[in-house]
Amino acid sequence: MVAGSVVAGAPHLTRVGSLGAVTDVPAKPVGYQQATKALLRASLLDGMRGLLRNGDWSTVTMTDVAAAAGVSRQTVYNEFGSRLGLAQAYATRLTDEFCTVVTDAVHRNVGEVRNALREGFSNFFAISASDPLVQSLLRGEAKADLLRLITTDASPLITRASDQLSAMLQQSWLRVDPTEAHRVGRAISRMALSYIAMPPEGDRDVADDLAEIFAPVLTSAAGAAHR
Repeated sequence: MVAGSVVAGAPHLTRVGSLGAVTDVPAKPVGYQQATKALLRASLLDGMRGLLRNGDWSTVTMTDVAAAAGVSRQTVYNEFGSRLGLAQAYATRLTDEFCTVVTDAVHRNVGEVRNALREGFSNFFAISASDPLVQSLLRGEAKADLLRLITTDASPLITRASDQLSAMLQQSWLRVDPTEAHRVGRAISRMALSYIAMPPEGDRDVADDLAEIFAPVLTSAAGAAHR
């Protein structure tokens, strides 16, 4: 069982404890309306991703996204407000995917900080490289305002990722102090997300390089919390 995953029919989450033991903790119930909204948003973003695999962002319309998801055009506008809002939501989901792969890597590599970081970075770089919107950006087919979402205007994404990673560093087997968890989580987020707009060099194992840089820092932070 993957730590942090929800078990169907059971109102709890699994979490890895300080010694690697898996424990059950109560999960907040998700209301029907909230779950329906999340499902709708996921369906719309999936539809957008499918369209981008067959065309460029510049050609994708709100009507196309609505048709791909089987809803009305007005539903798409109600959910995202504008085409830029749709792109922002898509970038937010990519950020959440980054946090998920890093969290999963930490849970799979109990006691192995460097391996966890390397796996997390490597998996995220693979996801980013294969993402059709990122590919469209790198080909220069998207407008400048879209590129700014992941560069000069990326602060909301960095903050979102930092908050998620900070919580994970505190709650996982690492048990990092809150102040250190925020500091390390933000540094990792800023570094990793910068590679969306400028992918890792082909002649370097950048995931390994980043793991080598951050592992001592994270190991020290985790060790300080356990002393």
